[in-house]
Amino acid sequence: MKRTKLFFAAIVCLFTANTVCNAHDMPIPAAQLPAAAKSFVQQNFPGRTIVYAEKDTEFMKTKYEVSLNDGTEIDFDNNGTFDKVDCHTAPVPASIVPAAIRQFVMSNCNGAAVIKIDKERYGYDVELSNGMELKFNHQGEFMGYDD
Repeated sequence: MKRTKLFFAAIVCLFTANTVCNAHDMPIPAAQLPAAAKSFVQQNFPGRTIVYAEKDTEFMKTKYEVSLNDGTEIDFDNNGTFDKVDCHTAPVPASIVPAAIRQFVMSNCNGAAVIKIDKERYGYDVELSNGMELKFNHQGEFMGYDD
């Protein structure tokens, strides 16, 4: 019985070590991004071009990271759906921000603009141009301030 447990523990360790060692970030041509990711960039960032694209493969999960020529950084999931958009100091295109979040920011944040939006399990993390960080649920309802 002890040998069987030890054998299975060794297999799990080898599999985990192999997975960690095989996790890698690989630069790719923009043409190799999922079609949905390329379409997202064209629709929401017209006139800007992808200057860098990277495919991140980790334990049975693939993500893509993209940098545009204006410094905007976008993360996509395996299907090409955006996960995070960081425009640093410029406003995130309104078409990306859910309407309820846009309305809350316009009504309560004294003219601040959304410069970063990040999808989380519970909803969204939003960073504003005035430095405030806000949390919203999936319906766009304000949940509180991020520390």
